[in-house]
Amino acid sequence: PDNWALSTARATAIARILINEYGVSPVRLIASGRSYYVPVASNETPEGRAQNRRTEIILEPKYDELMQIMSGSGTVVGK
Repeated sequence: PDNWALSTARATAIARILINEYGVSPVRLIASGRSYYVPVASNETPEGRAQNRRTEIILEPKYDELMQIMSGSGTVVGK
């Protein structure tokens, strides 16, 4: 119906690929869309609009697990 729905559909499509093809646990994912509210280029040209049709994947570590690994107190296994 609008750009926001399209943006969110892209995000959930990528989330499903990560879950179904790569085995990432769905509890570790958040899919969201920004519509046209956070462009990286002008929407006045076809090239700019193409740049704005993007998917960003932001990785955030679990800091407690990262600290365990760094301190040598054990390794954490999982996806």
